[in-house]
Amino acid sequence: MTVWDRPEPPTRPVPLDRERIVAAAVALADEGGLEAVSLRKVAARLDAGPMRLYGYISTKQELFDLMVDEVQAEILPGEQPADWREALSVLAHRTRQSALRHEWLADLLGGRPALGPNGLAVTEATLAALDGLADVDTVMRAVETVSAYFTGAIRREIANLRAERATGLSKRDWQRASGPHVTKMLATGRFPALAKAVYEGTDVDAEAVFATGLDWVLDAVAAKLTRPPA
Repeated sequence: MTVWDRPEPPTRPVPLDRERIVAAAVALADEGGLEAVSLRKVAARLDAGPMRLYGYISTKQELFDLMVDEVQAEILPGEQPADWREALSVLAHRTRQSALRHEWLADLLGGRPALGPNGLAVTEATLAALDGLADVDTVMRAVETVSAYFTGAIRREIANLRAERATGLSKRDWQRASGPHVTKMLATGRFPALAKAVYEGTDVDAEAVFATGLDWVLDAVAAKLTRPPA
């Protein structure tokens, strides 16, 4: 029985339910990452005994599942775009935006499918965008490919943000600090392709990088989609 199927116990003596528990856990994670979340800390925030939480949630993994599902409600657009490409693009960008608001989400993206109501709704919206454009196996591979791209891109972006905070150096500051070493290594002539990228490449922001990569992935998906004969 999943956490969504299991009934909740009576709310006593402090009013308590899964919605309050998940909201408190999300707040803790937003403040300090997943390492800041435990049933004991959530109970303390709710002014409840830790053992009471086990009536609602059996494990920390269940709590994480509920947290992810709560945030996935932010990913669903108000209306599903009619064009498949726009629909997948909107879902990818909204996933990135949610991860930037809740950085811990990057640590829990991917893996086994989310089974909560919001997670299932996101999966339904993703599959529905491609429904009828190709056979089911092609649609599944397309969805997996797009998901693999934005999951990896989001994790990399979040990792860079965390590195900035941990070191106190912005991207530009880090480049300046490492510049002498990089210049010395490139001067050896051993890395010509890298030197070309460093000296001739255009520096763009994370959002532009994400959007460009997503467009290229969607181009590849478009090449594989063929409408079945009527």
